Amino acid sequence: MKDSGRIIAQLRAEKKMTQKELAKILNLSSSAISNYENGVHTPDLVTLGKMADFFCVTIDYLSGRTGYRCSPKTFNEYITTEYTVTDFINTVISLDPDSRNSVTDYTDYIRDKQMKKTKPK
Repeated sequence: MKDSGRIIAQLRAEKKMTQKELAKILNLSSSAISNYENGVHTPDLVTLGKMADFFCVTIDYLSGRTGYRCSPKTFNEYITTEYTVTDFINTVISLDPDSRNSVTDYTDYIRDKQMKKTKPK
């Protein structure tokens, strides 16, 4: 979780908050926030959860395990009438490599087609 301090600082800065303001919201000391941001200490799981909820990101993003930044609620959203984001991801992951490549190729095709439609003439 070496990146968590940098990520916490970035998210806090995006909200234009001071360490003191964030500390108050999370019921922590401003020195705790400073220590997290400077890599002196790492937030415990409960604190990571509170921060993730406040910043609307996953704990994995906050801890630097993934670069995918979204609200955990996004994973439960329906992208079709039958598939949530999680369902779709799990379905694609379960496919063999050739089939996954076909999915990405088709996705690229659809995206390119859509971009051509929306380009001003």
